[in-house]
Amino acid sequence: MTNISFQPELSPAIPTVFGSKDYNEFRWTLEEMDRILTESGIEHAFIIRQISLREKSKPTQKRYGVYRAALRYGILLAITQYSYRRLAFAVADSNLFQWFVGAAQIDGVRPYSKSTIERIEKLISPEEIRELVNKLNKAASNSSEARELLYRETAMRMDRIFADSTCIEANIHFPVDWVLLRDAAKTLINAIVLIRSKGLKSRIPEPSSFLRSMNNLCIEMVNTRRKNDAMKRRKHIFRQMKKLIKIIETHAKKYRDVLSESWEKSDFSEAEAQVVLDRIDNILDQLPQAVKQAHERIIGGRAVASSDKILSLYEPDIHVIVRGKAGAEVEFGNSLYLAEQEDGLIVDWQLHQQKPSSDCSMVKSSIERIETAHGKLESYTADRGFDSKVVRKILDEMEIKNGVCPRSVPMLQERLEDEWFCQLQGRRSQTEARIGIFKNVYLGGLLRSKGFANRECRIGWCVLAHNLWKLGSIAVKEKQRRSRKAS
Repeated sequence: MTNISFQPELSPAIPTVFGSKDYNEFRWTLEEMDRILTESGIEHAFIIRQISLREKSKPTQKRYGVYRAALRYGILLAITQYSYRRLAFAVADSNLFQWFVGAAQIDGVRPYSKSTIERIEKLISPEEIRELVNKLNKAASNSSEARELLYRETAMRMDRIFADSTCIEANIHFPVDWVLLRDAAKTLINAIVLIRSKGLKSRIPEPSSFLRSMNNLCIEMVNTRRKNDAMKRRKHIFRQMKKLIKIIETHAKKYRDVLSESWEKSDFSEAEAQVVLDRIDNILDQLPQAVKQAHERIIGGRAVASSDKILSLYEPDIHVIVRGKAGAEVEFGNSLYLAEQEDGLIVDWQLHQQKPSSDCSMVKSSIERIETAHGKLESYTADRGFDSKVVRKILDEMEIKNGVCPRSVPMLQERLEDEWFCQLQGRRSQTEARIGIFKNVYLGGLLRSKGFANRECRIGWCVLAHNLWKLGSIAVKEKQRRSRKAS
């Protein structure tokens, strides 16, 4: 299977652009990324593996192009931070992007639509993306391959690791308890309107009137802060919200039953009907707890434990994460662990679905993944949040130099007398910047992806794009250096 070859599509040359330094630097880097993917054989092996895993029939040129596009579009999404819709427009308009994804052909341009981009991006599992990143890193750490791919004599070392963790914030509004009722009302009313538009109806007042009433109550709730009797008014408004959401819930249950029993009479397919039913069930299942949570806070004046809170009706896997940082005392999302080597390539990552007990609980599993992929580690460096007796024992037993900053001040003072430790801690400061670059440049701050599985997949694509861009930039600089030296 691995010996199968396919004829690359013929595409027109990219026009030469004069005088635009920023564009040309972007183009040169993208060209080097393309060269690294193709000349290393990583892309071809990846595509053949996807075909063998998913296709029952003999591989064809068309299927090869689909999986190649999935890889290329996934990389572009991370580099540009574009939405699916915007990337679809950009590829249709940009000669450079058309060339990179293979949309430009002799007889015309065939870009993918936004829906197709989303669908093919999600074809690839996080595990397969991780394997692709590992192969890319191995190529950079092999002397002969690094000489050909990066134009440098020395390979990248993968045995010195610098780690940190952060919070990937969910794309939700600030979780004010009573706002959950507005979210529930909006979703249920929209579902009712959709069902009615397909010809399935039950007696009900104009659905939009319920949403207007809920929005008016929300406006009143916000404006109570400026009143003298704010607490009394908030309780009164919340009781009105509870009555209104109960009425909406009753109508939603009726329409849910109508759709479940009579979807064949509508324009819905069975799959489409099931999507709407799942959407309604998701809200109805959580609504009693959401009402109780808001009641406890507003009427009872009692705190609700973070573990018992509903932060979003649509994202069940996000958590309250206490960071204790200026401007971000508390964040709402998932913990992300990142480990990089000394040149800045990300060698390990993990987006946590459940809230981790501490940073130090991530160390052993990360080291095991890195050593499985890249061999024995020399050192492991992190901030004081990763320090514990357990971590010190793990590093000692695995014969890895401990560069983790101690929590104990006397121990830290003792370690600071070691020049090697000070050098590692000095380099560790760059990992903070790597976290910021990864979150803001590649993830775009907030992940648009819905559902933990899709967020995990997007993280993987961003790691791949980050490492490819890093290697492409190195190749461009080394190529220019050789050119200057030769001249």
